[in-house]
Order: sequence, then C-alpha cells, then structure tokens
Amino acid sequence: MRSRSSKQSPGEVVARMLMASVFVVMGAYRLLGAYQGSPTSGATLVFSTLELGLGLLVAAGWKLRWTALAAAALIMADALLSHSFWGLAGAERGAQLLHFMKNMHIVGGFLLLSLVSASKSRY
Repeated sequence: MRSRSSKQSPGEVVARMLMASVFVVMGAYRLLGAYQGSPTSGATLVFSTLELGLGLLVAAGWKLRWTALAAAALIMADALLSHSFWGLAGAERGAQLLHFMKNMHIVGGFLLLSLVSASKSRY
C-alpha cells in the first residue's frame, strides 16, 4: 500500500474527474432541461441538484472518502430504483441488466476511490 500524501498523481486526478463527470454531466443536463421547460418532477429536480453538487465535490476532492461513499450510495439507489431487470423478460430484461451492471461498475469505482483517497485532510 502506498503512503498517504496530500498530492495526487496526474492519473489519480484524471480518474477522479472522470468518476465525477457522470454526476456533473447528467445532473446539469436534467437541470438545464427543466430550466428550458422540459416537464420535470420535483423529485427529479432534487435528485439532479444533489447529483450535480456531489459530482462537483468529488471533482474538487473535498472530503473525498465521504463524498465518494455518498456517490456510491446514490448510484446504488439509482440502479435499484431505475433498472429493475428482475421483473422483466427477454430483450428488455437484458437491456436493464446491462444498465444495472454499468451502475454496479460505477459503484465499485467510487468505493475504490473512497479507499485510495490520498489526503488525510480530505477524509
């Protein structure tokens, strides 16, 4: 295991930005759509605002261990609520299983990010 220093390598910074981008892009996309008049529920607005804010915090590296864990929990909840492949059949089941597994992949990335966060001051 490497020592914990306050400086992250360029590769770690790029990886963190890519992990955060899923929240920043999708949160901003839905909020912009709502601003432009797309019918959007209150729950979607709250979720999208939380998503955008959390993505920005992860991108900034703020309390990275905890923000990465929160991001993992948010993606896990989205997977369970939005991609219920277990209640479907045929091609539809396969499509939702793929989305569910992509979300699980992202959960794993955020869990890993929380474990390897470099700076003790960012816990």
